[in-house]
Amino acid sequence: MIAKTAAIRLSQALVFLVLALLASLALVAPAFSQSGGSSSEPYVYEVDSINPGLRTTFSGSQNDTPQALMEAFMEAGRNEDWRKASGALDLSYLPVSEQAGQGPELARKLHSVLKRAMTIDWAGLPDRPDAVDVTSSDKNPMAGIARRNLMLARVSTEDRSVSIRMHRLKVDGGEPVWLFASQTVENVPALYKRFGPTKFEQKMPPWLRAPAFWTLAWWEVIAIPLVLLIALLAAAGTWVAIRTFCRRYGETLPGRILAAMKAPAAILAFAGTFAVVRRIVFTFSGAVNTLLDPLQTLLIVIALAALFLAVIEAILDMVADSQIDDLGKPDHEKDRNYYTTLSAVRRIIIVLLILLGIGIVLIQTNMTDTLGFSLLAGAGMFSLVLAFAARKMLSDIMASMQIAFAKTARIGDAVEFNGEWCYVEKIGFTHLRLRTWDDRRIMAPVASFVQSSFENWTKQDASLLKLAHLRLDHRADVDALRKEFAKFVEDEDGICDKENAKIQVVDHDASGMWLRMIARSPDPATGWDMHCRMREYMLAAAARLDAAAGNEPAPAYLPREREVRIDLADKG
Repeated sequence: MIAKTAAIRLSQALVFLVLALLASLALVAPAFSQSGGSSSEPYVYEVDSINPGLRTTFSGSQNDTPQALMEAFMEAGRNEDWRKASGALDLSYLPVSEQAGQGPELARKLHSVLKRAMTIDWAGLPDRPDAVDVTSSDKNPMAGIARRNLMLARVSTEDRSVSIRMHRLKVDGGEPVWLFASQTVENVPALYKRFGPTKFEQKMPPWLRAPAFWTLAWWEVIAIPLVLLIALLAAAGTWVAIRTFCRRYGETLPGRILAAMKAPAAILAFAGTFAVVRRIVFTFSGAVNTLLDPLQTLLIVIALAALFLAVIEAILDMVADSQIDDLGKPDHEKDRNYYTTLSAVRRIIIVLLILLGIGIVLIQTNMTDTLGFSLLAGAGMFSLVLAFAARKMLSDIMASMQIAFAKTARIGDAVEFNGEWCYVEKIGFTHLRLRTWDDRRIMAPVASFVQSSFENWTKQDASLLKLAHLRLDHRADVDALRKEFAKFVEDEDGICDKENAKIQVVDHDASGMWLRMIARSPDPATGWDMHCRMREYMLAAAARLDAAAGNEPAPAYLPREREVRIDLADKG
């Protein structure tokens, strides 16, 4: 009985739960249909009225889609029908009594801002009432989603960044319409102050402000080469002025700094003059700015970074050049490590500045949204060439970093590379600069330097074992020569380990025997001079002993091959 009662109660509870769930769905369904996703009701902002203070407004196909609104607004602007154009603006932030008076002026200013501050992407502007983006891939989170608020562009005023937007409004009982958002219209005066025509442009005759071709006016066709010419003159003047100062200071530190600054300063003068003239005298249209803004920003960033690096490079090079001879000495081990590490840090700073500059250009110019970037992205062959060049450059940078941090070759080290005895003067991104013993400069590619073998004579110990060979007659008295060698070692200051200096017979053949002399010098430069003096001394000693020996069969020191041939020739 108890089990039967429990089953009945459980059945009643399940029925009650099902009824409650159905009732909840019945309440949620109408609300969901009104929210816009799956119902025939449009996705809009519902308002009580739209610009009640205006006498004219767009209607029907003129503002049912974002693209239609833009076309109607720009057409009214070309005809300078600002009263009609004001119907494309949401003036709800203004009192009703001021809408008719301020609307045409705001429409005129917005029309100018749209032409000068941005490039209208007609292909990307939706031509559907619900503004669904049908061109995006399914990976785009907004693909296939109806929108009631659409951002056209983001531009900067004097103190902040603002967006230019459209939104979709609907009055109860009316049709939905697209208008320029009230927030955008409210920012029009500040945007016009930033992008509107300058006083100089306003004083131009009407025929200069008339359209020429593309989106340019006639004054722009004339002004663009004029601005470029003014910027080039400023760059040339900067170059000449700095060159004059360079001649005055010569090879001093200020002179070398000025010489390094010459090219970056000229680029900065060009870009800076170009920017100032564009800002004060001319305000070009959006299509022109789309191409000029990234170029201008890129030149300024490159010039500033190059200017900073040029000064640092000139100072470090001057210090290195003044001490490069001393760095090869044995007691400058720490200095060689220091300058090599400093060289590596300098290259890291250069790479970071390059990356920072690229980031600044991308952020400041919104290059990813510009026509120029789209053209570059579409150039497949250019992208492949750029990727290959970047791979090679990155490989060289990593190779130079490997040399600097592993210290396989340090600035000031004495090395033998491809049979040349030289000192490492500079470790760059792509090349090592090597100074030979006779003051020639070898530019060795970093990649080949890393991949091939070379001798580092100052890696662990600057002292170097030097040897010289003499070919003597078989009858030479080696003990007598050994005594002469001992005298040389005793008096020679270029030998640092006198106890281990040796003279040995290492080989012989039919023409004579080979004598090898070994002595250690404190550093490669001293060792070269020492081993030349050692050879000279022992040759003189052999000749002296040979002359003192008299006629044969007394001991002979120098080979007799030449004398025998002469005697045979005389007898013949």
